[in-house]
Amino acid sequence: MALPVDPARDSGFLYYDVPNRGNGAVAPDADGHIRVISGWQGDIAPQDGLQTLTVPIARGADGRSLTGPVLQRFTDIAAGTASVAITGSIGRPTPRPLPLTLDTRRARLFTQTNDNAPRHTIAAKDWAFADCRAKPFPGTPDPTQICVKGGFDSTKAYILTYQGKDPKVLGIGFAAVRDLNDFLRYGTVDDAGTPNPVAGQVRWAIGLGTSQSGNFMRSLIALGFNQTEGNRRLFDGANPNIAARGVPLNIRFGVPGGAANLYEAGSEGPLWWNRYDDRARGRGTSSLLDRCRETDTCPKIVETFGSAEFWGLRMSPNLIGTDAGSDIPLPPEVRRYYFPGVTHGGSYVGGFPAGGEKAYPGLAACTLAWNPNPSSQTRRAVLKSLEAWISEGKEPLPSRYPTLAAGDLVAPDAAALGWPAIPGAPTPTGKINEMPDYDFGPAFDYRDLSGIQSKQPPSIRRIIPSRVPRVNVDGNEMAGVPSVQLLVPTGTFTGWNEAAAGYYKGRGCGFIGGFIPFARTEAERKGRGDPRPSLAARYGDHAGFVARVRAVASEQVKLGWLLPDDAEKIVMQAQASDILR
Repeated sequence: MALPVDPARDSGFLYYDVPNRGNGAVAPDADGHIRVISGWQGDIAPQDGLQTLTVPIARGADGRSLTGPVLQRFTDIAAGTASVAITGSIGRPTPRPLPLTLDTRRARLFTQTNDNAPRHTIAAKDWAFADCRAKPFPGTPDPTQICVKGGFDSTKAYILTYQGKDPKVLGIGFAAVRDLNDFLRYGTVDDAGTPNPVAGQVRWAIGLGTSQSGNFMRSLIALGFNQTEGNRRLFDGANPNIAARGVPLNIRFGVPGGAANLYEAGSEGPLWWNRYDDRARGRGTSSLLDRCRETDTCPKIVETFGSAEFWGLRMSPNLIGTDAGSDIPLPPEVRRYYFPGVTHGGSYVGGFPAGGEKAYPGLAACTLAWNPNPSSQTRRAVLKSLEAWISEGKEPLPSRYPTLAAGDLVAPDAAALGWPAIPGAPTPTGKINEMPDYDFGPAFDYRDLSGIQSKQPPSIRRIIPSRVPRVNVDGNEMAGVPSVQLLVPTGTFTGWNEAAAGYYKGRGCGFIGGFIPFARTEAERKGRGDPRPSLAARYGDHAGFVARVRAVASEQVKLGWLLPDDAEKIVMQAQASDILR
């Protein structure tokens, strides 16, 4: 927790930042807000610097161990790997339940050559729950690893299913976040007599979540945890940022650190803020706000997301449902702001790098340069408007996002998008992460994203149709709230990219957006056969480029989409750039 040292600077706001895979830090807030983080993900092992949560093991009514099917999938196993650890999540591997037995006849291991190919079973005698790093196959028995006779094929995916035991009660994470913030907002002392360090200081509370933690915030609201045990509203406002799904937390053997990969739960419940009849999946009419509306505890919501969420995280049904037939209108307590042409979370550095953002070690190798288009400045501006909406009743700027009615949303292929023919560049066709309608078995509660996945691997009933924002003649998206970088483009910014190697080679490259720079001069452009005008044709010289950035940044400030200090930084970045120097 970080508190204002000077009580006179206390804003009255508590900001709770949901950690992402245990990552989170607090620092003094320039606006005088109280900043709080805490652990909620109980499958992360305690470690210095991480926000974790210790949760109990679920037991049967008679104290016996609970069991059930567990699925773990492995891709991009490096050639020569002797054995792989059975871990879930991305970014921070988490241990999976131990198998009931090491007898591989009681488990199954499949391979696939691609996500749409048939699964092939590896014979029980040809793989083992074992560590084969020091001792060749069948190796040393080990319930936390598997190895394969003859070694792993790096071009294939491996799908393991087995009976596990002792599931952790991960769903307690929702109650832990609710109860901590309830105490800080409304309490005086806790059950042990410890005083509330901010008693009487909190007038309003806002919950923030980005990516996985944004999914957590959506689920917290959907499951009714924005109502305290004292029947009061927990958060007055919420910002689920770059979040397209629910978090699969309240599930036996769930993997809350997943990322919309094949066979992972997360999109099964209502994905929409207003009520919608999910006829395609036969789940009736529902919304994320059903429970909080019943108790009058809904927060004011500012939803923010960008292009990569359409391409990599299955955002489309959130806007147009599972039939992709029409726009689902937003309710009055929700504003939606779309960041066109950005990677997942926007650029990490921003600015105007001529060749795109530098790739980061350990992350996927993609064909296109990394997308340097930022979204953080726009998000800062809309969070300010959320504060005013809560504290002053001042209506925020109208929602801006792509719709079917405006002709913004089209099929995810080059022809429908109006994608320009850029020599040497991949096209968006085949880069969408499709949304399956899974059958996890009768013990799974689809609407609440809860229960038991008794059918592993799940069968796929159908593929839900997806739509994505169309582009202009430069290949840049047009709907939503554009950054200055998109309004004064130096190239084509995409929310998709192409995997350059590995199991997904030629398909989408995770959630990493791409960048295709414009030619510097017209002669260079014509020599390449590039249909997009050059930088020189657009801006003349470096001074002309900077002048255009300054004018656009000033206009964005006037419109309310940019804060003045951020506008100044963007102009300084343009001045320092190499564009047309």
